[in-house]
Amino acid sequence: MKQLLTALFEHHNLSRIEAHELMLRLGQGEVNDAEAAALLTVFRMRPITVPELAGFRDALLELCRDPELGTHEVLDIVGTGGDGKETLNISTLASFVVAGAGYKVVKHGNFGVSSSVGASNILAYFGYDFDSPTHRLRHQLEAANICFLHAPAFHPAMRRIAPVRRDLGVRTFFNMLGPLINPARPTAQLLGVYSLELLRLYQYLLQESGTRYAVVHALDGYDELSLTGDAKIATSDEGERLLTAAELGLPVCRTEDLVGGRSVEGSARIFRDVLDGKGTRPQCDVVAANAALGITCINPNISLPDALEAAYESLDSGRARQAFTTLLNT
Repeated sequence: MKQLLTALFEHHNLSRIEAHELMLRLGQGEVNDAEAAALLTVFRMRPITVPELAGFRDALLELCRDPELGTHEVLDIVGTGGDGKETLNISTLASFVVAGAGYKVVKHGNFGVSSSVGASNILAYFGYDFDSPTHRLRHQLEAANICFLHAPAFHPAMRRIAPVRRDLGVRTFFNMLGPLINPARPTAQLLGVYSLELLRLYQYLLQESGTRYAVVHALDGYDELSLTGDAKIATSDEGERLLTAAELGLPVCRTEDLVGGRSVEGSARIFRDVLDGKGTRPQCDVVAANAALGITCINPNISLPDALEAAYESLDSGRARQAFTTLLNT
């Protein structure tokens, strides 16, 4: 390991095979905390390459626990985090909106590391059981149109590296990997990223996977469709383009409109308000807009305006809230 770290600090790039082997060693507990911290530091100091990201992803998917859901025809909506914006939990809320609209969602998530409150923090607050066996996950997917896969419960490498990531408290390449390693291997994905560079890395990797995808980066830094300004979207059907709030017929949001709670309790309160129809207009707009993008990934035959209408209907009718309640009670 020391030889490999020396090479990395001397600006050597890993091949896909080398990256794969390194992540296998980390996932199998052959890398100590000091070595892991040094590895994470390397990739804060220089950009990760496509072969490195691909190799790391390959290894994590090889090591992960298969949820055995019986289908891959599901959607994941997930962001990298690490944008420093501390927004409400947009991708998690959007997942329940999509489920309420009648589509199957397998949400992959984790506790907040580089942000205060992640998807797992929210669901843990409401009592969701991360240790759900396969039969329960299947039942949730059938009854609620959604189930949740807590990353450390399915990825031994994520579990082993979690204390080091927490101690560092900064964005690492695991933020990049999280959205790419859903153990359910969904055929449709809406992925939010914190930079244009990462958008193009994701686009390259997803093109070879055959996934129906949309990768989104708001040009003012958000790792989701924030409606605060122009966003760059890369999709499996259309390539790259800009998307604006005006194109969706929505008002522009202000940064302060999207701020989440500074604690789990505060974030959970906003989360419930949105699902209960008590959210502010900007909160509901941004959740519906991201849900609409997700719907177009899993249903390529629907237009974005029609998908947006379906998203609002899911929120306004209470079906998104019902999907959430059913998940917790199943």
